[in-house]
Amino acid sequence: MNYSIFDFLTLLGALGFFIYGMKVMSEGIQKVAGAKMRQILRAMTSNRIKGIFTGFFITSLVQSSSATTVMVVSFVNAGLLSLMEAIGVIMGANIGTTVTAWLLSIIGFKVQISVFALPIIAFGFPMLFASKSNIKNWGEVLIGFALLFMGLSELKASVPDLRSNPEVLEFLSAYTDMGVLSILLFILVGTVLTVLVQSSSATMALTLVMAHNGWVPFEIAAAMVLGENIGTTITANLAALVGNVYAKRAARAHFIFNVFGVIWMIVFFTPFLRGIGYYIENTQGISPFAANGAEAIPIALSLFHTTFNVLNMLLLVGFVKFIAKTVEKLVPARGDEDFHLEFIGKGLIRTPDISIMEARKEIAKFAEITSRMVGFVQTLIEKRKDKKRAKWMNKIQKYEEITDRVEVEVADYLSKVAEGNISDELSIKIRGLLSINHDLERIGDLSYQMSLAVQRKNESNLWFTDKQIENLKEMFKIADEAFEVMKTNLSMDYAKVKVDDALEVERKLNAKRDELRREHLRNIEKGHYDVMSGMVYSDLFLLLERIGDHVVNVTEAIVDEV
Repeated sequence: MNYSIFDFLTLLGALGFFIYGMKVMSEGIQKVAGAKMRQILRAMTSNRIKGIFTGFFITSLVQSSSATTVMVVSFVNAGLLSLMEAIGVIMGANIGTTVTAWLLSIIGFKVQISVFALPIIAFGFPMLFASKSNIKNWGEVLIGFALLFMGLSELKASVPDLRSNPEVLEFLSAYTDMGVLSILLFILVGTVLTVLVQSSSATMALTLVMAHNGWVPFEIAAAMVLGENIGTTITANLAALVGNVYAKRAARAHFIFNVFGVIWMIVFFTPFLRGIGYYIENTQGISPFAANGAEAIPIALSLFHTTFNVLNMLLLVGFVKFIAKTVEKLVPARGDEDFHLEFIGKGLIRTPDISIMEARKEIAKFAEITSRMVGFVQTLIEKRKDKKRAKWMNKIQKYEEITDRVEVEVADYLSKVAEGNISDELSIKIRGLLSINHDLERIGDLSYQMSLAVQRKNESNLWFTDKQIENLKEMFKIADEAFEVMKTNLSMDYAKVKVDDALEVERKLNAKRDELRREHLRNIEKGHYDVMSGMVYSDLFLLLERIGDHVVNVTEAIVDEV
């Protein structure tokens, strides 16, 4: 057989062509329907049947179970879905991903849609230059659709002509008559291929092409399909390695669900395939097991893929609670979760709409961290012993480093979201979140400056008078009110936020600052405490008032964003 390295690279290029087309189409559909998908998921209850249909519907739309799983994880993070609800959606996504196989089997192998690909691109390309983002997104969908089937056409042309090369078939036949071992071997092959290609849909397309061209028999192709079901969960687990605890739990649930399905299918593999073959023979007039039955294999594989996933869902739908408890034990919450991004997972693709929602949740948590940090400063002021002050100084310094890191990571995340093709409305939201993110980091900086001021006071071997501490505590109390308003506003629907409460607390904080300043100047004038000691005291209440300014800036940015 004359099959060169160039031919092999051509095959890889065709596979890349197919995957790129799928990516462009999937992202276009997600942009078009992103907000609607969010509304659908938000409307879900704990009804598992609704969850399954939702997962099926969305995966059928975006042609990617991984994209659906990632969106589901995002909503679990945001508190809009529980883990049990998410598992239901994932079950539906497993069925939805089989639509790709039917699409390829019925259209890709029956109709030469690649002939219409260039005219479709001719129609979609001008849409990319439209002023309305929705029209641009539809242009991406059309171009992605055309590229996908052009890639499939190239894929079919790039697979070697194995019918004319029986020596390759003889090589494969050495591994196809070992019973259960053959099944396990080709399950492994399907798993590895999916992990390498990073797309179960692409691996399914490759399997369909190989079976259609007579490369592998029906039973071996079916075993590879089972492997692809496992491979797609490994891809999700690899992505979740850099995600948060919720991403890991959802990925583990997906893995358990699919692996269990493959296990029971191995037990019933032969009779199950014979049933599929019998049905195809009676409806198509040719058996996928026949020597000349390669033409029937794509439809038979698609039927096998769908039937298997539907039966697996029916078997496990009653065990959702058990799966949820199992993954919670397998992936316990980290003790130091406060010091990691919790709602934003790295390495996972999301729609801009969902990404912004996740960033909002992360920023709400960021606000909680800065509020806690200001509380540490108040505690520091009340500690007179050097050892206890050193403990709280170290804690404040650690939190200052955390706030710096969180600001950078959230800003980087939002910047990457902004790099995509987003609407003007989303662009305004991103600018607002970046402004809030910066204000929160400044609160952390100012809190740290306050701790350094206290440290200077300590080094001068002087401490605050009881009256000074009492005055500062009163101002901290008003600052706490401001933080509560800010945290409430950050955790609610931004469209419902009003700036009035935040401005009222800021006025109280400014009034208290002015009162303390007047009193402080009188005490300096009367010599109640020396100038150097009084400077640290005045620095503290002035810094606390500046913190209040940034707190109210956050609410104003929320209102301006809507």
